[in-house]
Amino acid sequence: MTATDPVDVLRRWEAAGGVWEVVSRSSGGLTVRLCTCTGGEEVDRLESSSPALVAYVGERARSDD
Repeated sequence: MTATDPVDVLRRWEAAGGVWEVVSRSSGGLTVRLCTCTGGEEVDRLESSSPALVAYVGERARSDD
């Protein structure tokens, strides 16, 4: 697993106390907001068509779902 693996990015974000939220889902993949631990401030976005990311996120809308 590399540092640019989208699943690894989300796992590290969660481990650091950050919150993520799905912005959009399509047949082409996901767009996910990476937010501060309070979930209020967007820090970055992750866009990926990785099947592993789609499977990891599943039906969740947020990391705390």
